Amino acid sequence: MIFLLHSRFHWQTTMNNEQFMALALEKAATSQNDLPIGAILVCDNQVIAASSNTKEKTSNPLNHAEKIVIEEGLKKLGDFRGKNIKLYVTLEPCPMCAAAIILSRIKEVYFGAYDLLYGAFGSKINMSQIMNSKIKIQGGILEDECSKILKNYFKQLREEEYGKSERTP
Repeated sequence: MIFLLHSRFHWQTTMNNEQFMALALEKAATSQNDLPIGAILVCDNQVIAASSNTKEKTSNPLNHAEKIVIEEGLKKLGDFRGKNIKLYVTLEPCPMCAAAIILSRIKEVYFGAYDLLYGAFGSKINMSQIMNSKIKIQGGILEDECSKILKNYFKQLREEEYGKSERTP
């Protein structure tokens, strides 16, 4: 027997940008001794890969969260071309990651905190212009939460290294 549901009983099955960024924040929190950056790769509203930075853990400076999820996503999908792929990352990607994102044909990038030193999607440079890409980019999603986890990480590093939480001139 088939029951048809009235449209007012239609369940919401899609997640919004803030919910995906919250998942990326959860991954960032698992980074242990690495810079707490998390990334989520989404295809057709389904998470297909998730990671945090593992540079320190693997002694590999290339193991940024974005690069890891791109590799995992490619393994699962085989090819990104023509697919509705979105990347959510807690910090604006660096030039290396921005180039990898563009070359992977990811359609949309959403990031939390802006990176004024190395941000490659507008804060310092804009790789989408340099590489002539039409990628959709939006920053500032859960920016306060994404910034806070990074600030806490650096505060803890200073406390461990210098025995104090504030920098001295």
